[in-house]
Amino acid sequence: MKKRTDFLVLGSGIAGLTFALKASRFGKVSVVTKAHLEDTNTRYAQGGIAAVFSKPDNFEKHIHDTLIAGDGCCDEAVVRMVVSEAPDRIKDLIELGVPFDKKTDGTYDLAREGGHSEYRILHHKDKTGEAIQKTLMQRVKKDPNIDLYEQHFAIELLTQHHLGEVVKRNYPDIKCFGAYVGDLVNQKVIAFLSKVTVVATGGIGNVYLTTTNPEIATGDGIAMVYRAKGTIENMEFVQFHPTSLYDPKERPSFLITEALRGFGAVLKNMQGEKFMNRYDSRGSLAPRDIVARAIDNEMKIWGDDHVWLDCTHLNPEGLKDHFPNVYEHCITKGIDITKDMIPVVPCAHYSCGGIKVDMDGQSNIDRLYALGEVSSTGLHGGNRLASNSLIEAAVYAHRAAMHAGKRLKELTYEEKIPEWDYKGTTHLEEMVLITQSIKEVQMIMSNYVGIVRSDLRLERAMVRLEILYQEIESLYKRSLISKKICEVRNLINVGYIIIKHAMNRKESIGLHYSIDYPKKTTAEL
Repeated sequence: MKKRTDFLVLGSGIAGLTFALKASRFGKVSVVTKAHLEDTNTRYAQGGIAAVFSKPDNFEKHIHDTLIAGDGCCDEAVVRMVVSEAPDRIKDLIELGVPFDKKTDGTYDLAREGGHSEYRILHHKDKTGEAIQKTLMQRVKKDPNIDLYEQHFAIELLTQHHLGEVVKRNYPDIKCFGAYVGDLVNQKVIAFLSKVTVVATGGIGNVYLTTTNPEIATGDGIAMVYRAKGTIENMEFVQFHPTSLYDPKERPSFLITEALRGFGAVLKNMQGEKFMNRYDSRGSLAPRDIVARAIDNEMKIWGDDHVWLDCTHLNPEGLKDHFPNVYEHCITKGIDITKDMIPVVPCAHYSCGGIKVDMDGQSNIDRLYALGEVSSTGLHGGNRLASNSLIEAAVYAHRAAMHAGKRLKELTYEEKIPEWDYKGTTHLEEMVLITQSIKEVQMIMSNYVGIVRSDLRLERAMVRLEILYQEIESLYKRSLISKKICEVRNLINVGYIIIKHAMNRKESIGLHYSIDYPKKTTAEL
């Protein structure tokens, strides 16, 4: 079965839906999402979205903060572009109806988070992502030029490879003609032919044992583009959010927003010591990579399972008003954040690397764009500054839609793409083969490729992952397509890329910290 669309968008978070809304003025848009429209990383974003919105803040301060957090790995031209275009993209969201919080005088209630020198975070309580997601969904559902395909799983991108040509990595003229998409309800595969394809599939969190990401974050987009011979970069830079609620029974882990520390909460070890100033002069407001490593070190020093986040000295009503989501969730766990300290632990949260794109969101594969967390734009460098991810997605979705829209008339469909071949495949009889492989990948990545790494750990991880890769590839080739087998295949691909990039990085920088290459302190430089 084949379907045709001008724009094929894989993913329904802020990046995918913003692109869809803006591209719909140029042609027909099909949005494909493997679960339901609201099942995205965007919906889980608590803190907010960063932009310069009032004095004494200015572009140079936001640029400086982003570059410092990125540890020398950012593309400064990209940082300047995103920061300067951010206010206009915020205005777009406001016009769509996103209800950012305001003060009594009518001005926006700007928050501050770790690594930011000024108050510049627009938010809706501590449910900013949910508010953005809800607003965008309402808009796309009303747009007659947008078709929505829920419970549809993108399996592979269509390139010249599917026309019988040999396509190699760094091949100068790879083109994308759409994607094979599995209809999970009717159990059939559709060849979606498109003039423009957008990968906006979100993160990779489930490659680790504990993550703040929803279960849909299995690195599908990065894995598909890698298999299509696209360029992937900076995958060694995996951000662990310093403060997720410590609860070994809960998955995904509940995020304790960084804005809580911006509001005045303080990290303490199990002995009650405010330890962060021993690691950084900014204390609990240091960038995420520093805070996560500090917590990890404190836990190892004392042999503890978590540290504390203390809000008990803050105004109780202010806490409830600004952080209702955190307050209510903690209450369900028997924790009153106005009276009790919160047990927290670092948790896999965000991938700063991904599909390499230019300033219009184009990958090295023609007609293929990548937006949001799945992409590597050069904005985040070695470590993402808090609340820069949502604004990056909004800026790049706008630029990609404008760029792709102008190209649409010159592009055609590739009608020679064959339909999906089911021959030689059978139903998977033993699901334990999949579930056990997923657990093994997550154990390998968490134990060997986590917050702190070493050459020996990375080598062991690569050897073990290679065995899993061979087993799953063999299983994939003889099994009928299912969501689970595609996801474990993608997780293994992504794990391999992270390990490979980490092994090639012979230094400690940003989110990649190796005990074999200790980072020099400021005093040593």
